[in-house]
Amino acid sequence: MGTINILKEVRQELKANVEEKYRCDNQKYFKEKISCYGVRTPIVRRIAKKYFKQIKHLNKNEIFALSEELFKNQHNEEATVAIQWVGELSKQFEKSDFKIFENWLTKYIDNWGKDDDFCLHIIHPMIEKYPDLIDKVKSWSHSKNMWLRRASAVSFITTIGAFYATRHNPKDIFEVAETLLHDKEDLVQKGYGWMLKSASVHNQKEVFEFVMKHKSSMPRTALRYAIEKMPANLKKQAMMK
Repeated sequence: MGTINILKEVRQELKANVEEKYRCDNQKYFKEKISCYGVRTPIVRRIAKKYFKQIKHLNKNEIFALSEELFKNQHNEEATVAIQWVGELSKQFEKSDFKIFENWLTKYIDNWGKDDDFCLHIIHPMIEKYPDLIDKVKSWSHSKNMWLRRASAVSFITTIGAFYATRHNPKDIFEVAETLLHDKEDLVQKGYGWMLKSASVHNQKEVFEFVMKHKSSMPRTALRYAIEKMPANLKKQAMMK
């Protein structure tokens, strides 16, 4: 099957699994208008896995090109397939690929769902493999693009078993959090709050101290996220005005 036909097949199968009610319900989780077919994520991931088997013989750049075609269409489900395909190649990632990924983030990521999926499955493996890219990721916290700012935090999060955590130097985590501390976008606040919560899994004392130091000016949205995994007595201290 040709590569163009692969994309056609993927889209046809997505459309065959549309649930109209799910499509309408899905919008309520996003402030911005989203483009989606209305296919449940587990089904999308099964479709991605099915068709990756048909393209895995291609070289990395060919798979990147196919994935970018899916990103261009803007639908959430197609972005999920693209991210899964690219993530399958994480062992082949080279440092030079970072520029491609940064360009995709800037051009194609337009809601928190795509942003988080992209960061967890593409950017995080990159900074695990090439730690010297961490400074570049941290620099996104100064971007005018809110999705890059959110990405500067979410990229530090990984899944460990059944929960999210961070394995990075708390210094990097707190540097990003301080830069984003007063960000006006609540989705950015939630992003760095989630990063702090994930960091608290292994660095509870340090995260608690950071929260207590900044709690008078930290948005309550970010604060609540940051302390979510902490014991009740620490949560109470953090929430006291």
